Amino acid sequence: MPTSSSHGFLVNAAAFVVVVAGMRAAGDILVPFLLAVFLAIICSPLLFWMKRKKVPNSLAVCSTLVVVLGVVLVLAAFAGTSLHGFSNALPGYQEKLAAKTSSLLAWLEGMGLKVSATFISETVNPAKAMGIAANTLKGLSGVLTNVFMILLTVVFVLFEASALPRKLAVALGDPEASLSRFQGFMENLNRYLAIKTLFSLLTGITIGIWLAVLGVDYPLLWGLLAFLLNYVPNIGSIIAAIPPCLLAVIQIGPGTALLAAGGFLVVNTVFGSLLEPRYMGRGLGLSTLIVFLSLVFWGWVLGPVGMLLSVPLTMIVKIALESREETQGIAVLLGSGGSAAASPK
Repeated sequence: MPTSSSHGFLVNAAAFVVVVAGMRAAGDILVPFLLAVFLAIICSPLLFWMKRKKVPNSLAVCSTLVVVLGVVLVLAAFAGTSLHGFSNALPGYQEKLAAKTSSLLAWLEGMGLKVSATFISETVNPAKAMGIAANTLKGLSGVLTNVFMILLTVVFVLFEASALPRKLAVALGDPEASLSRFQGFMENLNRYLAIKTLFSLLTGITIGIWLAVLGVDYPLLWGLLAFLLNYVPNIGSIIAAIPPCLLAVIQIGPGTALLAAGGFLVVNTVFGSLLEPRYMGRGLGLSTLIVFLSLVFWGWVLGPVGMLLSVPLTMIVKIALESREETQGIAVLLGSGGSAAASPK
């Protein structure tokens, strides 16, 4: 007979498989809901700030929703136009990139380095990278077409957020200890998402301006891609840099592509490696292996949107594990440092 510990492990593993299978099957419903919760958490500091200023709850929620709706509409108007234009021009870009790749192979062969064109096309095909970027943005825009349902869910989440602590105080048997853990969890989560969103926004704006100065087509689109993929540390910045650098090679030349790559390197070093950790706190980091595994896992479960939300979702799990003494050891294993405490510098 199995021991109690092994039996418990098997039960937990089976429950995990069932939950993951259910999430994957319900992805069409779950993805808009997660986006709505993500937006609501980002907007909650504005809501609570207005409530501290004695603004009525209904007016505070409506004002927050107006701000969110304005930002979403502006992004949809500009990014949608750029995405449509890039999608139409994508086949031409891929043909030009394939021609340049063939020219490079011919030049290498002339230099005495014979490389198989079939091997390159099957394993290292740069044209596919641009297609992957377009498909990722199309997947996100496809979800955003259901913007009414997402914003409606945001409204209900924001209305519920103001009453949730009071409900927990009534429902829980030990309200002081439970509310303390819940408030600590929400403070860490809000701080992480607020700081991450701010630096992602600065990264996207800076990248967009730099590419526009260089003359690369669709700089707003690449700035939006850099903003979204900045939520995936380490890996996201590399993925975001590949399509615009390849486009710079096609459109202008290798020198501009190097300048574009240098811009990505400087921006991500300054914001991602210097400033963001200073304000984020060492305890809110994830190890590089966990970042990669979460990218693969959430992308498999929820698709392109899951890849973009992979690190925030994993951070929610990590912060929740940190809020209880029994699970702080697991949080340490997920983190990038040796401490589970999230103490900002």
